[in-house]
Amino acid sequence: MMKASVKGKYDADTSVGGGVGTLVVNGGDVRLRASMTDDTFSSGPSLNGLSLSLEKPGSFIIDYNVPKKDVRFQFMNSVRVLDKPLNLTYSHARGDNRTALDGTLVLDPANKFSANYAFDSGNCKLKYSYVHTGLTTFEPSYDVAKNSWDFAVSQRVYGDDVLKASYQASSKVLALDWLRNSMYNGSFKVSATLNLAEELKIPKITAESTWNFDV
Repeated sequence: MMKASVKGKYDADTSVGGGVGTLVVNGGDVRLRASMTDDTFSSGPSLNGLSLSLEKPGSFIIDYNVPKKDVRFQFMNSVRVLDKPLNLTYSHARGDNRTALDGTLVLDPANKFSANYAFDSGNCKLKYSYVHTGLTTFEPSYDVAKNSWDFAVSQRVYGDDVLKASYQASSKVLALDWLRNSMYNGSFKVSATLNLAEELKIPKITAESTWNFDV
């Protein structure tokens, strides 16, 4: 079976839109994915913006950027620590020569602790996630290199809708997001970001929507 998706994005600041198209072919345990951006067709068919992926869910993902001839690997595994599941993801980008290890320890359905370590820079990021009554999520995070905290809180409303507010202390950027993810009508996201460090504080508005199809 093949599945296709189309994602469109519009930036109100620049009045510029863009799009991404994805085609997924399921081959048993693995999936082959081809993604194209508007650069692929803007000046006639080309390899610009084309990427290919081979994925086995829960095991590995291999991404190949065709125009850059760059490969990115991800390997996933799960182990148990004190009878709690620890989900691990090892990733390596050959072109950027970046290697990272992500780990998420699921304490219970409401509490998760995550860590990301970048081998190239030695930086470590920590995040704690708490879900209250299944509707409200609190996510404080700490960047060791920047010695700064980020905060995010999201609230599920009307079933498919989520409202999210976040603040990055290091860059002083405040963001508000409205997200909807429906299996029938696709998904969309409307975002407003405000840089509190700028003298002229004007929010930046972006909107994006995704439609999924069976081919």
